[in-house]
Amino acid sequence: MDLRSHEGAPHQADILIVDDTVENLWLLSSILTSQGYHVRKAINGAMGLRAIETALPDLVLLDIMMPDLDGYDVCRRLKADPATAEIPVIFLSALNEALDKVKAFEVGGIDYITKPFQTAEVVARTRNQLMLRSVTQALNRLNFQLEAQVKERTHQLELANEQLLDLAYHDMLTQLPNRVLFMECLAQLLEAAEADPGYTFAVLFLDCDRFKLVNDAFGHSVGDDLLIAVAQRLTACLSEDDTLARLGGDEFAILLPQVVNIQDATDLAQQILDALSHRFLIPHGEVFLSASIGIVLSSAIHHHNPEHLLRDADTAMYAAKSHGKGCYKVFNPIMHQASLEQLQVETDLHRAVEQAEFVLHYQPIVALQTGKITGVEALIRWEHPDRGLLMPDTFIMVAEETGLIVPMGQQVLKSACDQLRRWQQQSTVEADFFMSVNLSVRQFAQPRLVESIVDVLQVTGLQPHHLRLEITESAILNNAIAAKALRQLQDKQIHLSIDDFGTGYSSLSYLHLFPISSLKIDRSFTQRLSPQHGQAGLIPAILGMAQALKMKVVAEGIETLEQLTHLRELACYFGQGYFFSKPLPAEDLTALLATDPRW
Repeated sequence: MDLRSHEGAPHQADILIVDDTVENLWLLSSILTSQGYHVRKAINGAMGLRAIETALPDLVLLDIMMPDLDGYDVCRRLKADPATAEIPVIFLSALNEALDKVKAFEVGGIDYITKPFQTAEVVARTRNQLMLRSVTQALNRLNFQLEAQVKERTHQLELANEQLLDLAYHDMLTQLPNRVLFMECLAQLLEAAEADPGYTFAVLFLDCDRFKLVNDAFGHSVGDDLLIAVAQRLTACLSEDDTLARLGGDEFAILLPQVVNIQDATDLAQQILDALSHRFLIPHGEVFLSASIGIVLSSAIHHHNPEHLLRDADTAMYAAKSHGKGCYKVFNPIMHQASLEQLQVETDLHRAVEQAEFVLHYQPIVALQTGKITGVEALIRWEHPDRGLLMPDTFIMVAEETGLIVPMGQQVLKSACDQLRRWQQQSTVEADFFMSVNLSVRQFAQPRLVESIVDVLQVTGLQPHHLRLEITESAILNNAIAAKALRQLQDKQIHLSIDDFGTGYSSLSYLHLFPISSLKIDRSFTQRLSPQHGQAGLIPAILGMAQALKMKVVAEGIETLEQLTHLRELACYFGQGYFFSKPLPAEDLTALLATDPRW
């Protein structure tokens, strides 16, 4: 606040002189007029009050001793009226008694000038009080402006706080409540349920299936627009009492505060699935979405923590995804136990990779025309320190999801190549005997795939043409670098085989694009062979196609002599299955090979 402009007394100040002595009036008036002030005069107290009422002066020079209405009374009236209370009053008096001066200040006077008047004193005291009044008025104006600014800043701060609160509790994209607000609402309902055992509510956890494909295909902008449209459809399915929140990504949660039984929640879930099944229009055309929904009822399991309730709904949602997507599942405590077990498997897997707890069993691959073992497939087993020998179906999926399949696969490849090299050195197998090893989708996507395989062959001393790598159709078709990697492996004389052929993609054009040496017919086709009724299914077609492409075929799952006979009649080259042998540890298979069995 700059007050420098108010240092001097204002020359246009309006001064009122009230004195019953005319000589005093004219003397004071001439002194003050000469200083540039505007001066008014009144000869008694009543006239002075009327003058003040007509126009408020900047300063009043007020005589104390006047008839009828003395200066003290005039000053009291001025100070009692809010409109005139701030006008400064300088008393004029010939009295020098201390008691009168004290009384002058008590009634509201700010200064006094004694008679006879001295020009310098009148000018100085008048100027000082006018300057003080000017500065006081400036301060009041500045304070008023400051108060106005403070009010405005306070209002802006309140608005900013409201915006921050909105940001803290709402999703910016869909304007729906976010996870924070949803969890607060959920906590309130949990408290209500604890207070009233008969009160029941439900939580739905929804995740859009394969939504990542939309972002990958059309970009995140289109994906965002699609999420807004999904939010609108979900909102249309709900009542005003329900709470819909976007938790993040393509995940939504719904809070149903009034649920009589689980049927209410499942009916809504089905309604939502139906609503999302209709097409969504996007700039590039149209897309169709499905969703997986998990449902948990507050009365089904006792929770005191909202996070646990949402966790169970999330668990049920993943159960719906595992069930085939596009459906809903109601939470069951068994699901949570399964999640804990899967987490324990993941923890144990990390230890198993570090401590090399995996072992290999080998299943013979037989040349069907000669009935002789010509190769084996290496199959992983887990020697768990507490649970014993575990089959792949108990841990492979977890290994794929966590990425542990990559170091596991490297260990399997090295152990298998080591074992075949030992058999060769011991003359247990013939020169054309091969080792078949599976490569997972995750392994095949590794950028150093070829280099890591070559490293294993060099370390173990196994010749590349004795190794056969089995890969699935999805591994090569979902991998942009598949063609280059496969050709590099072929250049190294490593044989490549398609595993579980016939269960994947309907398009067979990739067989012309990639250097595939053999196909493995899935066991489901072998099981449908019925020689008595002449039913061979697709096997003759597969064999004919493989012959045209100069590929060998391995039929999996041979369990009966009839299946073996029929496959021989169809000229299938290789076969494996329990009819010949189950997967065996290396020692047992070594003993089997020593007998040189023929089928």
